Amino acid sequence: MNKQLVMTLTGPDRVGLVEHITKRVLEFNGNVEDSRMAQLGGVFAILIMISVPESKLEGLQDCLTSLREDGFKVTTAPAEEGDSTKYSGWIPCQIEVNGADHEGIVHTITRQLATLGVNIESMDTHMIKAPMSGTPLFMMKAVILVPPAIKMSELIHELKPIGDDLNVDVEIEPFKC
Repeated sequence: MNKQLVMTLTGPDRVGLVEHITKRVLEFNGNVEDSRMAQLGGVFAILIMISVPESKLEGLQDCLTSLREDGFKVTTAPAEEGDSTKYSGWIPCQIEVNGADHEGIVHTITRQLATLGVNIESMDTHMIKAPMSGTPLFMMKAVILVPPAIKMSELIHELKPIGDDLNVDVEIEPFKC
């Protein structure tokens, strides 16, 4: 029987790091089931869920945490066996936020989502410089789960004025795989 393990790792970015980690996973007959990886400010961050035979779980955990000796911050935790029906009937949507960058955009949008009982499944944010002016531009994409009691029109009605106040565009649409 396989068990799932979630590992987080942060440390200096270098060529071959993902290969180095996935090689260790394979040595224990593990499989990468889900992951998020990004280089942020010279630091490489990995969030990964691994499926591994129960008999090899402890060995894999020890192997992965030994990466601390190479200067990485590593945590491992068994994945929680959640109720697969927890969000049954909830509507997956994608939200995009774009505009001039300034403090508080992520907090303000996510505060409103939390107030409405919306669950964030994934979220990516970026800051880029405008091509001509160099003005910092904020970009956010998130996949959210909306409770069945909330209509799409209500969600839009709640978030559009916040976007106007923040001087950013907020677009919401049903998620397309």
